[in-house]
Amino acid sequence: MEFNTRLLHGRAVQKYAFNATVPQISQSTAFSFSSAEEQEAVFNHRALGYAYTRVANPTVAAFEQRMAELDTGQASIACSSGMAAVTASVLNIMTAGDELIAGSGLYGGTIDLFRDLKIFGIKVVYLTEMTPEKVEEAITDRTRAVYGEVIGNPGLGVMDIKAIADKAHEHGLPLIVDATTATPYLVQPIKLGADIVVHSTSKYVNGGGNSVSGVITYSGKFKWDFDRFTALKEFRKYGPLAYMIRLRTDICENLGGCLSPFNAFMNMVGMETLGLRMERICSNAYALAQALSKMPGVESVNYPLLDTSPFKGLAERELKCRGGGILTFRVGSKERAFKFINSLKYVITASNIGDVRTLAIHPESTLYINSNEEEKESAGVYKDLIRVTVGIEDIGDLISDFTEAARCTE
Repeated sequence: MEFNTRLLHGRAVQKYAFNATVPQISQSTAFSFSSAEEQEAVFNHRALGYAYTRVANPTVAAFEQRMAELDTGQASIACSSGMAAVTASVLNIMTAGDELIAGSGLYGGTIDLFRDLKIFGIKVVYLTEMTPEKVEEAITDRTRAVYGEVIGNPGLGVMDIKAIADKAHEHGLPLIVDATTATPYLVQPIKLGADIVVHSTSKYVNGGGNSVSGVITYSGKFKWDFDRFTALKEFRKYGPLAYMIRLRTDICENLGGCLSPFNAFMNMVGMETLGLRMERICSNAYALAQALSKMPGVESVNYPLLDTSPFKGLAERELKCRGGGILTFRVGSKERAFKFINSLKYVITASNIGDVRTLAIHPESTLYINSNEEEKESAGVYKDLIRVTVGIEDIGDLISDFTEAARCTE
């Protein structure tokens, strides 16, 4: 099946209760058992079943199964937010003294999280460029994983997933990628060699800006060296599945960042139009980026498919000639950036991405407020930078809106 058909008729789409076309919302904290013996077996993971929604829930499980199929992974685990998913994906294999290699052009919240990891004795080594050569230089005997974003937000650098995965695997390391901005519609990183895929499904997967959530998908293929990855040592009997078993029964269960059944349901309703929305969003973003490039007072327009982007060739090859839904541009000063944003009529000033509506934000004064100047520059964040996440509006209206805002800031 092709992407949109698989969304509606894939293996993970089951025959739901009462022949409903979507699963019911199991808005229950706990589940009853016919006997104490049955309850013991489920609690000890010796039998299938649901005991407590923090651990597992039927509605959440339905969403996880559909995400695993879209990501072409062995299994997925849903979390209460994208940041909860990033946190769990890393802590599942890291212990004090370990190191994580990461691209420097990361989302501001991820940078803040990685700064917090220092307290736990985990060192993050940032690369100015996410290339196989830079990864090779950064690897030490304490490195436990490589982490990066498929399309950087807001830097918009595109990761060569296969090349980075090959280099990581040469050294027995897993590749963790945040594919939020690419979505499974543009690329399935596991097919290109990634081992663990993280999404903030609050964004494009949901699409309506109505539910916060995250997902971790595991390929099920990485061969863990349990003497090296000591966090997984107690789960070595599960072989390649040790990562997912510990993630499900230990890290996610104990950290408590579970997804609510209602938000899982809202995500499933939204994700059924993911392909259609991404097609329109990518088309709009490319057209708007081209138009902005010709507007007076607008500088340094950044979008992966523009001729000026060093990632154009990679985006054409890896992302099916699509550049995603985010673009950035500069206008000369912070004051002009604020004036530009305030002059937009159809664009909402908000911090989310992946909405059906077009959103704009000044990243330097918001998302990167806790970052130092070096971190901002590495992420491509400047005082006059505006980030736009493009929606599904009619492109003529969007171009007219941005044209008028540019005129107002001259």
